[in-house]
Amino acid sequence: MSRWREIKQGHLKEKKTLKEELDKNSLKSAPIVPRIKAFIVDMFMIMMPIMYVTTYLIMDGKEDFQGSSDARWLTALAFGLIIIFFWIVKAQTPGYKAYSLKLLDNKTKNKISLSKAVFRYLIFLISATTIVLAFIPFFRKDRKTLQDILSSSTVIEEK
Repeated sequence: MSRWREIKQGHLKEKKTLKEELDKNSLKSAPIVPRIKAFIVDMFMIMMPIMYVTTYLIMDGKEDFQGSSDARWLTALAFGLIIIFFWIVKAQTPGYKAYSLKLLDNKTKNKISLSKAVFRYLIFLISATTIVLAFIPFFRKDRKTLQDILSSSTVIEEK
């Protein structure tokens, strides 16, 4: 009984649980809507020029592009290389910068490494092709995507 009285009077502090300690040290994930908007900006600023160049300058037009699965994978690869470059150099893509978002490693609280960036992009491709996995952040309290969870990274809001 005296322990409770000491805690209540402020003489003795309560022990924090492991979960509270982890929550204090973890990064707070950015809201979903700005992340979606940033993705759309990236698609228009990075992917659309790549697709235009591939479709009309490298290939003979829309029909050739649509008929070639290699061209679609090539554009996804080019987009991925550019996105990975932005992640490891600035921790921001143009879309992330427009909405004041940043991609950080959970452990170092700094930019992610090249291997994590490549792994994160590959997981992004998998979750983008399977629509169910794209809805994971809507059902999680911390709003993390599959690529955030598996690559132990977090998209945060810059202050």
